[in-house]
Amino acid sequence: MSGSDTQHVDDTALRACTISRDVQNFELLIEDMEAVMGEAWGDLGFADSIAFIQQLQPRGLEFIALTIDYEDEENLPLLEQVITAAKSREIKVIVIAEDVTPASLHQLLRGGADEFIPYPLPENELRNAVERLRKPAPVANDVQPDARASLQGGGGQNGSIIAVHGLAGGTGATTLAVNLAWELATLNKEKSPKVCILDFDLQFGSVSTFLDLQRRDAVFELLTDTENMDEESFAQALLTHDEVLHALTSPADVIPLDMIRPEDIEAILDLAKAHFDYVIVDMPTTLVQWTETVLNASHIYFATLEMDMRSAQNALRMKRALQSENLPFEKMRFVLNRAPKFTDLNGKTRVKRLAESLGITIEVQLPDGGKQVVNGADHGQPLAVTAGKNVLRKEINKLAASLHELSQQTDTAA
Repeated sequence: MSGSDTQHVDDTALRACTISRDVQNFELLIEDMEAVMGEAWGDLGFADSIAFIQQLQPRGLEFIALTIDYEDEENLPLLEQVITAAKSREIKVIVIAEDVTPASLHQLLRGGADEFIPYPLPENELRNAVERLRKPAPVANDVQPDARASLQGGGGQNGSIIAVHGLAGGTGATTLAVNLAWELATLNKEKSPKVCILDFDLQFGSVSTFLDLQRRDAVFELLTDTENMDEESFAQALLTHDEVLHALTSPADVIPLDMIRPEDIEAILDLAKAHFDYVIVDMPTTLVQWTETVLNASHIYFATLEMDMRSAQNALRMKRALQSENLPFEKMRFVLNRAPKFTDLNGKTRVKRLAESLGITIEVQLPDGGKQVVNGADHGQPLAVTAGKNVLRKEINKLAASLHELSQQTDTAA
């Protein structure tokens, strides 16, 4: 459907519309639109789309698919006008982008777009996005009571931020983050600290899996609109595990790590530490522009590694990167995962040599918890629940108690 023949089209027959500079540049999108919408869709150019949308009745279309590539970034104001026109007619907006900078995507999402899909489209992703758009909007008060109450009852804390960063995949960073958060939240049955865990591994974070929590669309909305974030929107994005541990999961969809700005992360950290005694941050292994933000805000920055060459090399790279930028490397606490047993004298010697060769101190050594660790994660339960006597659980429990004692001593001194 071109701009010249829109007047000959029965608008009521259309349920969706692609809007692009030239839809023929996106052949896979054409195939997916036909698979999802049949013949009930059309196509418009950018210039024609605003006038067409404005003459529609509210909800005249289910959605528009705003399809762009790097050449369209110079027309961002026009694209934002298209989104504004669609939202004024209560039409959902899906942005489909190829080779577009995160800053441009961020601007469009903040302008009101509902979904983002990279191009080429992942299999079934358009269908999944449309199904999400068709779900009824959540009721404004559809917030977990305990999450809402915890925020309304607080606001005066200055919680400790503890980050966990895996220096290589599989070094137990998420296992440490989740179980440390749980142990802190259950330290004292009478008056346990209030704990929140933030999954900032925005692409493939697995805190939700480890705690058997659903990923909520509210998380993406929160991350991309922190300027309008308040206690209410923060509470809506939080989930709780067993009414004890609060969690901000990673978004439901994969998003570029640099779509989120340092000021977005800073705003979330400030709000979290104002309402919780401890804020545990599960970081991506990748260094991004807001890694510095978390490092500066953290009281302790755990870095997990193992007794292998990749961990050693990455630890050295991390050390050089931080010191070259004059960042607070002294906040880092290196954690050796699957550390040798107490009786393994040869292993102890290897650990000492590793630390000396890297010029670091390995302050925490976590034993290998075996299959119980994997089983607990697969069942969505902390180790304390599934295997309370596990050696790894006991060590993380000791670490939590030590951190809490140190925090109380600091508060007393202050």
